[in-house]
Amino acid sequence: MFTGIVRELGRIAAVDGGDDGRRLTIAAPETAARLAVGDSVAIDGCCLTATEVANGGFSATAVPETLARTTLGRLEPGDEVNLEAAARVGDPLGGHFVQGHVDGVGRVASLEPEGDGARLRVEAPAELLRYSVEKGSVAVNGVSLTIASVEDGTFSVALIPHTLAVTTLGALGRGDQVNLEADVLAKYVEKLVHSDTISRA
Repeated sequence: MFTGIVRELGRIAAVDGGDDGRRLTIAAPETAARLAVGDSVAIDGCCLTATEVANGGFSATAVPETLARTTLGRLEPGDEVNLEAAARVGDPLGGHFVQGHVDGVGRVASLEPEGDGARLRVEAPAELLRYSVEKGSVAVNGVSLTIASVEDGTFSVALIPHTLAVTTLGALGRGDQVNLEADVLAKYVEKLVHSDTISRA
């Protein structure tokens, strides 16, 4: 489990493989110091397993299913990624419950300055927007954010200066694709309500 609080910006050092699986090697000394082989780590919001940890970095492999459902297949050497090691017992829950299971890929509709921060608007698949509500939570490239509005097939979030400084979100441009994960609590509520409706029928 993760919290959606990015702990470090990593840099892709190498990419090996193709559509049948890609091995990502990431330079990230702070994250590597928290990892052992077999540990979970969120890379741009996608939970992968560390297969090697050495020299201030780590490696993880994205299988075809992951490549098909996320943006990880588009990463190239030199790209920056948001990183978060799995939460440990006693860690503060500063964001919200994030599983690292990407629900879909969205597309940046706009990123506009707003005061000292910015407002990010994302086009999202309908099956994900159903879980998006004003003041609800969403993870965008692994970053826990609060939804400001939902309209016309998009949702908007406000980015504070700190988020712009410590994540990759401030570098997004119109048309860029992002990994999205809906709030897992919303999914459980829907499941329970739906099950209750069926049982009463």
